[in-house]
Amino acid sequence: MRGKIDSQQELVTIIALESFVPQDHPLRHIKKQLDFVLKTLSPTFDRMYDEEGRPSIPPERLLKAKVLIALYTIRSERLFCEMLQYNLLFRWFLDLEMSAGTWDASTFSKNQERLLKHDVAVRFFTTVVELAKCEGWSSQEHFTVDGTLIEAWASLKSFSPKGEKPSSDDPDKGNPSVNFHKEKRSNATHQSTTDAEARLCKKGKGREARLSFGAHGLMENRHGLCMDLRIEDAVAMTEGQMAHELLRDHRIIHQASPKTVGGDKGYHNKAFVQGCREMGIKPHVSPIEKRKVEGLDQRTVQSKGFQTSARIRKRIEEIFGWIKTVGGFRKTRYRGIERTQMCAYFVAGTYNLMRMANLSRQASSG
Repeated sequence: MRGKIDSQQELVTIIALESFVPQDHPLRHIKKQLDFVLKTLSPTFDRMYDEEGRPSIPPERLLKAKVLIALYTIRSERLFCEMLQYNLLFRWFLDLEMSAGTWDASTFSKNQERLLKHDVAVRFFTTVVELAKCEGWSSQEHFTVDGTLIEAWASLKSFSPKGEKPSSDDPDKGNPSVNFHKEKRSNATHQSTTDAEARLCKKGKGREARLSFGAHGLMENRHGLCMDLRIEDAVAMTEGQMAHELLRDHRIIHQASPKTVGGDKGYHNKAFVQGCREMGIKPHVSPIEKRKVEGLDQRTVQSKGFQTSARIRKRIEEIFGWIKTVGGFRKTRYRGIERTQMCAYFVAGTYNLMRMANLSRQASSG
């Protein structure tokens, strides 16, 4: 018999959001881990707010929202607030009842300064890394480094000579016509009027130059988790210099003892190799043909450990690929290094939570 649509809607419905989420849903394990991380950060949240006044949106929900934005590639916080009105999975993840109203997108903007002032992003990421260490997912001895570019939220039209005011003759103030023909532009003479910290650079020969920031990653080699993701001026420091800084900071913060570090051919130079040797770390970097660098000889290249590092180091590209495509970090939504760094830690922390959830599911099923 053909079924019919009942146009009379129920006036009262009693539902439990818990019943809508399958028991094997990947978000369940991520939520469990994230709740532990946020509970650890509770003293920091207490210092962020005054004891008196009107209650605000719980910071735990705002941080959970940032995790969902990265996991589900939501293009903006405004769109997330719209989806939160009807997405039951999101409401369950945020511990938000059906009868509770959602917040306005401006809530994210108003809390940015508070998050920056109290270093919430770096504390969040550091706690996630410590969780991976405690659960035995990360190596404390073998690492990989690499760098990439994150496109800035600025147009090439904004890249104008330093100190020069934009022309007032163009009738279209929002999108003026600009002619760069026969004009030599460089970071020494030009600067973006939209984001002064962005730098014009390109990843390789034959590639187009864009206003970008430099992103430098540190990966542990056991399961390919991101141990650090640093945003810096794209031209101020070399990849080798940033790699040394990442290794030193990771050794101090997480009490690690790096023994090897892998890298591509961009790290095959005297400064990086000797710097690693001085720190007691074996440099397992891909050698450039016919280039001889003291500290990286055939004995190192032909060792079993070097071959293992060469095979595993490619996994760091999976981290960059995920944060750019799924995490929506191919182009930053923020201006300046400080705010872009905050977003980077939230996205990289989300990647680690997702990765650890998958590892836990594989371990339990195996």
